[in-house]
Amino acid sequence: MPTVLRWKGYRFFFYSADGWEPAHVHVTKDAKEAKIWLENVSVAVNMGFTAQDLNEIVKKTREERESFLRSWNDYFAN
Repeated sequence: MPTVLRWKGYRFFFYSADGWEPAHVHVTKDAKEAKIWLENVSVAVNMGFTAQDLNEIVKKTREERESFLRSWNDYFAN
């Protein structure tokens, strides 16, 4: 599970087996998790985050999108 960012207690990462799916990041904090698609920076799955948390996560994902995509492509290139 490569971690691509730690920010304000959130951990942004990929699952090693996710390479067959479109590019995305998982985000966890305090036993909550979300999955964010990187193509359009939209929430695919939310397990426990509030709307305010998700807004913050989506905003940070937009800011880091290019870096996340580079990391995704580097990791899943094989």
